[in-house]
Amino acid sequence: MSDWRARAGTVFTPTKQPAQGARGMVVTNHPAASAAGAQMLAEGGTAVDAAVASLLALTVVEPMMVGVFGGGLMHIADPDGRHEVLDGMATAPFAARPEMFENAPPTAQTVGGRSVCVPANLLAWEAALARHGRFTLADVAEPAIRLARRGFAASAYLSECTAEVAVDLARDAGMARLFLPDGKPIAPGQRVVNAALAETLEAIAKEGAAALHEGDVGSSCVMDLARKGGMISTDDLAAARVIPRAPVHGSYRGVEVWGPPPPSAGGVHVLQMLNMVEGFDLAAQGFGTAESLHLMAEAMRMAFADRAVATADPEFVPVPVARLIAKDYAAERRALFDPARSRAWTAGLTPDRESANTTHVTVADHEGRIACCTHTINSLFGARILLRETGLIPNNYMALFDPVPGRAQSIAAGKRVTTSMSPLILRRGGKPIFALGLPGGLRIFPSTFQAVVNLLDHGMSLQEAMEAPRIWTNGGPLEMEPAFDDATIAALQARGHEVLRLPHVAGGMCGIAFQPDGMMEGAACWRADGAPAALSGGWAASGVRFWPDARRH
Repeated sequence: MSDWRARAGTVFTPTKQPAQGARGMVVTNHPAASAAGAQMLAEGGTAVDAAVASLLALTVVEPMMVGVFGGGLMHIADPDGRHEVLDGMATAPFAARPEMFENAPPTAQTVGGRSVCVPANLLAWEAALARHGRFTLADVAEPAIRLARRGFAASAYLSECTAEVAVDLARDAGMARLFLPDGKPIAPGQRVVNAALAETLEAIAKEGAAALHEGDVGSSCVMDLARKGGMISTDDLAAARVIPRAPVHGSYRGVEVWGPPPPSAGGVHVLQMLNMVEGFDLAAQGFGTAESLHLMAEAMRMAFADRAVATADPEFVPVPVARLIAKDYAAERRALFDPARSRAWTAGLTPDRESANTTHVTVADHEGRIACCTHTINSLFGARILLRETGLIPNNYMALFDPVPGRAQSIAAGKRVTTSMSPLILRRGGKPIFALGLPGGLRIFPSTFQAVVNLLDHGMSLQEAMEAPRIWTNGGPLEMEPAFDDATIAALQARGHEVLRLPHVAGGMCGIAFQPDGMMEGAACWRADGAPAALSGGWAASGVRFWPDARRH
């Protein structure tokens, strides 16, 4: 690793430890989910088997972040270097209309039955197993079923998340029963048991995704949602689909960067920002200096200016991907940078409320498969209602649409929501070197952008790159984590930045580094309950047997 500290304007020490192993690596935002994935690897499964097992376990132990009734993206790389993105993003139901929230209460789009979109997480997980796995949905669901039925100890993170939205949870009897026992947010160490969810997962194990999209589980959800003001029908669930997409890719300082395409803004705008800063010597400027932070903040502002007019569901709005990720377009935009002054940017293209509460899984097996997956129910605890018969917490993805008709993100029946999810895989000379991603809504792709710069420009270790202090702006105040000192902040303010100090920017990053000798290193950061689980060792040497009583020759 380079001596990045010698040039840095900001120095920090990671709080977590990485894990190493040559037989497989699972990094998730909860240790029980990482263990579920590692179990699949130990039993001979692929990285995708492990990823789906981890995601199903996370629906139990991170109920505020992800669920069967949600959406997400699976970025999968095969041993031969082929990449695909399985798009399981949620869609607006058939009954949705552009003007449906114009005269509605402000919370109608974010809380309750009307805020729920048609899920596709389960379809994506099943499709991934069929295309890249060795196990069935029944095999990989076993750890999640056990966690739901037996229960698990609530972490301080879950407790704090519950307290944050306790007022909304208290309005729903099912949510209150699970997460507000005795009328108070569940305390760290208290067990969370969701027997109804265990039964639903058992039904899914037997019937597959059809249990939700064609069967009794789905019918129950539709009826329960209708009682809570929802509009999803069994026809909506039956029509839901997963779309395999080709990822976007580009290069940064000779390294290939692969990411998700629209309707995700992540891959496109990470490449756009990397292209813009590639013309500057960020390594020489140093990590966390006013000079480097200013340039990165300006790249974020420019990217968000373009995102507002150019990123949406490509089936409804043309997205100029090639232009956005082109080196010459980045050069045009970079030429407008003022190293001494921040400014408000408008889109460089002709134009046409995303939540930070998500989860991420990064998994690799020893055969060369990588699964880098980001999934969510959108807001903290999604729609903040419990479908009591099934134990499911539905998403509130309708919150991501623009309630004003006639815009790129306006509501339309069957339209996919856009997202900032940014599961990235980096290659050098065709071989993987890093895979990473995180939750955090609009702050996701600027955070993966910073991680790539930390790794490739500053030469940080993986653990350092995951935990390094972050900044974020989409054109307004420049959010900065506490590790940046007063002198750096003053220098940025002198350049015109309105600085806003925050405890953290985005969520827990989960990454894997791949070494030339086959060793893998996994790391998770302090912003969530993340933990890497490594599989090392190996099989017995050929010819070894156990002869306690036989004569040795």
